[in-house]
Amino acid sequence: MVYEFEVPLARQVEMAIRQMEGELKGMTAGTIVLQVRNDTVGKFGIRHLPVDLAERRATGDAKPEGLTDDSIGELRKAAVESIKRKKSWTHGEVTYDFVIKQGKLYLSVMFESNYNMANVLFHVNHKKMGKKDRSGEH
Repeated sequence: MVYEFEVPLARQVEMAIRQMEGELKGMTAGTIVLQVRNDTVGKFGIRHLPVDLAERRATGDAKPEGLTDDSIGELRKAAVESIKRKKSWTHGEVTYDFVIKQGKLYLSVMFESNYNMANVLFHVNHKKMGKKDRSGEH
């Protein structure tokens, strides 16, 4: 028996960030990447940025304060809110760039939509020709 559960994309984003919490804790900068296909999060992960090296030099090698439980919760909430603004595309990538400066979280979001021209041409040609499949059968 096959069960199909539809999980809203916003909930999937929340789940992905919760999965990465251990890695996020203590980070001072990075990019969270979510790859979306058919409104489903597939691959997700973190690109680490070495911003804290410059900060360590400026602070005399003291380790700068990174993400805490509270700031990760703030990041997760902002990520879920931003994904609700995604409209009319089902494939692409979402990136969340974050940095902690003077104990404050700064976050920017970028949506990248992906389309496949082969799919577009295939659908257009079949609509024009009244065909159901490539064999030309109706």
